[in-house]
Amino acid sequence: MTTTPVRTRPAPSRPRRIGLDRVREIVGTPDPVMRQKVLDRLDDHCRLFLAHSPFCVVASADLTGATDCSPRGDHPGFVRVLDDRTLLIPDRPGNQLADTFTNITENPGVGLLFLVPGYAETLRVNGRAYPTDDPALLPMLESRGRPAKLATVVEVEQAYLHCAKAVIRSGLWDDEPRALAGLLPSGGTIAAAHFGIAGLTAALLDDDLADDYRRNL
Repeated sequence: MTTTPVRTRPAPSRPRRIGLDRVREIVGTPDPVMRQKVLDRLDDHCRLFLAHSPFCVVASADLTGATDCSPRGDHPGFVRVLDDRTLLIPDRPGNQLADTFTNITENPGVGLLFLVPGYAETLRVNGRAYPTDDPALLPMLESRGRPAKLATVVEVEQAYLHCAKAVIRSGLWDDEPRALAGLLPSGGTIAAAHFGIAGLTAALLDDDLADDYRRNL
């Protein structure tokens, strides 16, 4: 399959940097009522959302400010609510880089974004996190007959529903945008280009990825 390269207009210089005062001048200030939606714990609506969410993104950073944003996904409700202020995220087999674990051992601050397919609003949760291998908790995170070996504990500091505008604008849950996937090369093609190792072909990597997905989900 051939793809058309994305063309961008070259910028004459680095984009101009502005300060927060200028940002506020453009976007305005939030209505005080909007701040009331930010909870310091998980209420029943948050719990219901989490019980139906099969996907979240975890943002973290190390002490230098180097950031990472990592997807997590499994059956709906795979992120467990231990109590109103505590979440438990299972760790599944991956690339073994352990970027999130590395970050949160240095800097515990995390931001989570939860999605429910077909639902336009998203749930945002911010807090502090740490890794655990607690044998009393890991069995409850079993998936496909496999217990989790590690998990991330998130101590909730903020939780709130985010409006649907971004999802509506993107058409994320519409049928038409899904056809965009057909315009991209295979995962193996992209990985082969990124690795840049002689003999490591797209076909070989596509086969390896398919086998890994079959065995290690």
